[in-house]
Amino acid sequence: MSESALPAWPELPASARIRLNELVKRSGRVLLGLVGPPGAGKSTLAAALQAGSPSVAQVVPMDGFHLADVELERLGRRDRKGAPDTFDAAGYVALLRRLLAQSDDEVVYAPAFRREIEEPIANAIPVFARTQLVITEGNYLLLDEGPWADVKGLLDEVWYVDIPDDVRVHRLTRRHEQFGRTAADAAAWVESTDEPNARLIEASRARASFVFRWDDE
Repeated sequence: MSESALPAWPELPASARIRLNELVKRSGRVLLGLVGPPGAGKSTLAAALQAGSPSVAQVVPMDGFHLADVELERLGRRDRKGAPDTFDAAGYVALLRRLLAQSDDEVVYAPAFRREIEEPIANAIPVFARTQLVITEGNYLLLDEGPWADVKGLLDEVWYVDIPDDVRVHRLTRRHEQFGRTAADAAAWVESTDEPNARLIEASRARASFVFRWDDE
């Protein structure tokens, strides 16, 4: 892509715009990962990047690989939904490999996660061969155990989305309330489930290519 054709990424700090422009100047498919704890704003950032140049970028969230509630019940993990072992990590890795090997006449379909029903939906996101930049966002892109350990090597860069813990926890609690939990239940879920996951994710931060903060100059 020529200098004159580079996307005008919206409302991003200069350091992030520079990194993105360097990525999209590469030839071929580029995979950018956005990682961070629950409530950090990964989905917001991914949506902003896609909106800035929809002809260049598509978003493929990791959350589409949530195991269905019926399977979590069978496994006895329903009360830990969102932990690393409540996703089909191997399926996610397989999708990333397909995206890297996508042929010119192929459409690769990815699953999506619908918060209004708290379930994954298969084949909901068509990824087209012409898409240069695939943005994938999720909690465990830098985890170094099990199938998750293969993710980082399939991505061109992984950005860690950083936000103060108090802001993140407030946003996360409000999100749970918006999707049907009482204030007490939302706070309890954040404390018992989301925050242990957040500590695990934060421990992988040093493996990121770049730390993204909205307020960076």
